[in-house]
Parts: sequence; C-alpha cells; structure tokens
Amino acid sequence: MLTAALAAAAAGAAPTASASALTAPAAADDGHGGSLGGSLVDYRGWATAHAWRRGSARGTRVAPGRRPGIVIGRPAGRTEYADPHTGTTSSWEYATWTSPVHRLSPPATEVVASWNASAPAGTWLMVELRGTYNDGGRTPWYVMGRWAAGDEDIHRTTVDDQTDGKSSIWTDTFSIDDAASGLRLVDYQLRVTLYRRPGSDATPLVWRVGAMGSDVPDRFEVPASTPRLSRELAVPRYSQNIHVGRYPEYDNGGEAWCSPTSTQMIVEYRGRRPTAGDLEWVNPDFDDPQVCHAARFTYDYQYEGCGNWPFNTAYASTYRGMHGVVTRLGSLADAELLVAAGIPLVTSQSFIESELDGAGYGTSGHLMTVVGFTREGDVVANDPASPDNAAVRHVYQRRQWENIWLRTKRYDASGRVRSGTGGICYVLWGSEVSPAQRAALAAVGIR
Repeated sequence: MLTAALAAAAAGAAPTASASALTAPAAADDGHGGSLGGSLVDYRGWATAHAWRRGSARGTRVAPGRRPGIVIGRPAGRTEYADPHTGTTSSWEYATWTSPVHRLSPPATEVVASWNASAPAGTWLMVELRGTYNDGGRTPWYVMGRWAAGDEDIHRTTVDDQTDGKSSIWTDTFSIDDAASGLRLVDYQLRVTLYRRPGSDATPLVWRVGAMGSDVPDRFEVPASTPRLSRELAVPRYSQNIHVGRYPEYDNGGEAWCSPTSTQMIVEYRGRRPTAGDLEWVNPDFDDPQVCHAARFTYDYQYEGCGNWPFNTAYASTYRGMHGVVTRLGSLADAELLVAAGIPLVTSQSFIESELDGAGYGTSGHLMTVVGFTREGDVVANDPASPDNAAVRHVYQRRQWENIWLRTKRYDASGRVRSGTGGICYVLWGSEVSPAQRAALAAVGIR
C-alpha cells in the first residue's frame, strides 16, 4: 500500500490550479481523522460546513466559502479579560462553538490542539479542551491557547499551572501525569470562543480546529524504516543564526528562532510571504526581515518563546489559502509520502552532538524542515541552525535522524534521561491541493 501511495503521490506531486480547500470525503466527515504508527496517533479535525454544523453553537454561525468556518453571528454575551502580560482589562463580546465528542483511537497520554484562523484587528480567540478518562472521570476545560494574529489587542498566550491531579497542560500539550498508571484520555471535545470589541462587526474566522491524541510508548530506539523515495523539494533556505541579537524581546533573538524560521520556509515555498507593509516595523538593515516577522507573530508571551507548536501552524494559516496542523508521524515512510506529494514538513527533535553526524551541535529541542530524501534514503533537511542561508541544506543519515525524531526517551550529554518528541511535526499545505496531495494527507491521518 505504501509503495502504491508513493507512486500516486509522485505522479501528481505538482499542485493543481484548483483553489478548493482540503476537505474530508463525505464518508470520513463524521469519522475519526485516522491513526498512524501502528495505531499510536489519532488526529481529528473539523474543517467542513457539515462538520461545523454538527457542533454546538452559542452565538456563532457557519460562514460559507472555499474554506467554510465559524464566525460571530449574534454574540452570546460580554465578558472582561485581564491580559496578564499587559495588565490591561478590556470588555469583549463573545460567541462559542463546541465540537462533538471525539472518541480517541487509541486512548491517549498526550493531546495537542491546533487551529487555522484569521483574526483581524479588534478580535481574538481561545481554544479549550475537555475530556474523559478511562476511569470515568472528566477533566476541567483546559485552555490550550489564547491566540491573536497580531499583538495589539491581547498578547497571545498559553496558561501555566493547569492541572486536576491526573493531567496537566505543559505549554501547548495536554499530558497524563502518570502514564505508567494506565490512566488514559478516552475522548475529548474542543471549544472555540471568538471575541471582538463590543459593538463591532469584526469577527475571527476559524476554518479548521482539531487535535492530535497519541499514546506513544517510552522508547530510546525506534524501528528503522526502508527507504522508498528519492526526491528533493525546492524549499527556500533561511538561517536563524544571522538573526542572533535581533529583537531579543522575542525569545532572545535569532538563536532561538528555529521554529518560526522553519515555518517561514514552507510559507514561502507555498508562494506566500508578508507584504512590504507587514514588514515596515523591521529594521531595513536586516536581511530576511520575514523571519523576524514570523518570530514576532508566533511568540507565546507566557512560554516566552517562539516554539509553541500550534502558534506556528496558526501563524502559517494567516497567509492566503494556507492550512496547517500539528501531528505525529509513525516513521520516515510517512514523511516520504508527504514529500513525494510535494509537501515538506517541519519536525521537532532533540539530541547530543554525537548522535547526528554533520550537525555540529547538540540541542534539547530543535525544529528543522524536511525537504527531501537522497537515493540512499538519507534525509535532506533545511536546518536553520546554520551559520548562513547558503549552509542551511544538510544531508543527515537516515537511521540517526529517524531515531532522534521518533524516540520519546534519550540520554543527555551527562547521561541523564530526558524526553524526546515522539515524531512531532507541523504539516503545512496550500489550498491549491492536488488529488495526490489530498491522498498523501489522508494517508497520514489528516482530512
């Protein structure tokens, strides 16, 4: 099946002229998002008019179009929000949409929500998650993110210290506190609250919201996959390191900008970029000002960093016709499916220097862009942790790279056990999706 899917993806890898957004087949619209890696991962998204109408609305309505979504219709009420990062309290009208209950397959130890939206000036949104444990208990409504496209109305933020004694929110991730106990989350709902200034007719538009649940076991080593693709995509190459010292208010400047730099590479691969007006705030002496822009508009003021996973996919979606989700993949074979269809991906990994030949550094967490595979199956990555743009392209040994990406446990340079990301990635695509791209996305659980 994988070989056939790769052949189909490669045959239709170039985007078509269609402007239709990615939507699920009718039969899949009411079902689960799919599972990967031996049924370790379940992503479920709501992104069609039919899916939106299946949820519970309080003041929202479904806006039609190529990317149908939810907007404020008649507000459900008014509330006050005290921004913890500015000290300002403001009044807002709000409306909510709550998803149907999604039963996880498999029950999960972790869940990461992500969303695609526009939020013009004077608007913002909040995404929350509530679920049921396999012991019959229920979680509270956890805040997964308070998000604005800009930073003039509120400061986009996650919320610390959320726990019920069984699970906790770690920045952007729901996590069972003691997975070894056997406790799991068996289902969840998402709630989206849209906000706007009282009396305004502005509104956010949310055209996708979803979450990835997973139960990836603790592992220091993962099975090796068999190479089946040789292809490299012409993704722009940007170095985060040329921005060291620039705008230190955003995660200490470029030395920590691996995530927005990687995200920006794919945004531009899709033919989108900030306008000249968008970039007026950036010092004109700086090269690649769009990377500074991406850092500013992915910045999480609570986490104090630009590496919030759903804030990066949400930033990408603010560009015309862009879509993105946070998920996990099961192997490099899954990544090959996407690359074969012309879809690069951003991956998260951690390693010591000796574990990845050619990197020249070690890291407790780093994002890079997978753009292709060599004839031998090695990974071609645009690694933003490079001295300049010309040095960004790297070829990393397949076995080394796959293991540091997919494992959940590792040893640091001092021999202490640390965590790994277990295959986390951002998958970003444009609305010009071809049938082969649609099939590749569905094959990795994204509908």
